[in-house]
Amino acid sequence: MFYRRIARPLLFSLPPEWVHHASLRAMTHTPLAAVIEPFARREFPSLEKKLFGLTFPNPIGLAAGFDKNAEGVTVWPRLGFGFMELGTITPKPQPGNPRPRIFRLPAEQGLINRLGFPNAGVEEVARRLDRIKASGQWPRTPVGLNLGKNKDTPLSEAGRDYLACFRRTRDLADYFVVNVSSPNTPGLRDLQQGEFLDSILGPLRDEDSGAKIPLLIKIAPDLTEAQVSDVVNAVEKYRLAGIVATNTTIEKRGLSVQEEGGVSGRPLTTRSTEIIRIAHRLTGGRVPIIGVGGIFNVADAHAKLEAGASLLQIYTGFVYEGPLVARRICEGLV
Repeated sequence: MFYRRIARPLLFSLPPEWVHHASLRAMTHTPLAAVIEPFARREFPSLEKKLFGLTFPNPIGLAAGFDKNAEGVTVWPRLGFGFMELGTITPKPQPGNPRPRIFRLPAEQGLINRLGFPNAGVEEVARRLDRIKASGQWPRTPVGLNLGKNKDTPLSEAGRDYLACFRRTRDLADYFVVNVSSPNTPGLRDLQQGEFLDSILGPLRDEDSGAKIPLLIKIAPDLTEAQVSDVVNAVEKYRLAGIVATNTTIEKRGLSVQEEGGVSGRPLTTRSTEIIRIAHRLTGGRVPIIGVGGIFNVADAHAKLEAGASLLQIYTGFVYEGPLVARRICEGLV
């Protein structure tokens, strides 16, 4: 109630991207996380899940995009998250698209972003992860890394970017996600199909020929069933560990804000759940699915789990519901 009535109105009066960076800095450089932890963190033994060789203390994770540079690795478990996905990271540092590039949709409980993978680059992120491991502070919750390509890398050479990121960080994360579904890097979604996808997944699988490292793929909510089927075929061909469904949508009909970029939050809820259902059916339930897109409460979580998701991730729900959202959803799932 404090967050919804006092903190959120205050935060929403300020520029979205400034709030994001200020909040992240407060969580990582001040005692704020320690203050919140007693209210946010709780053990849920009955919700523990074991998937692709990893143990997840609970099924609610932080989605990629929130912590692009792996600044809060030790913080997210303190806020009750059962796992985290960091990034998207690219081989070279890049600033992303021009600002402003995040827009709130309070009436629809959504966000539009056109960030374009701003990040410090794989070397800086790898050094940060190395330091955390060396310090003995590595969390027991699984850490995922979301991999992307630099904006100026031609699509025909995209595979080298994903491979470069994977090679540099393969010993620094518990699982990896190939992001070929963001709408904010020109042409990136074309990589979800045909020879483009082969040119990315083939070298990655060759690099880890024993398929010992969990490798997943993140797909768009705007795919047709036939396109999802093509992705599923690639998942089986390259023995991927799972599917992350979904990224943001480019569908903006009826929204109060019309800006370029991907839509997340409540406007995405129904479509992302449908993609999960399609992917689950096409895989025969054999491939774990991480469901993401418009999860705000336990009802949203139940809907995605019933559609076939094994794990869930939150981004916009965290923005709208506050730092206790993971705990509240877990309490409803017990």
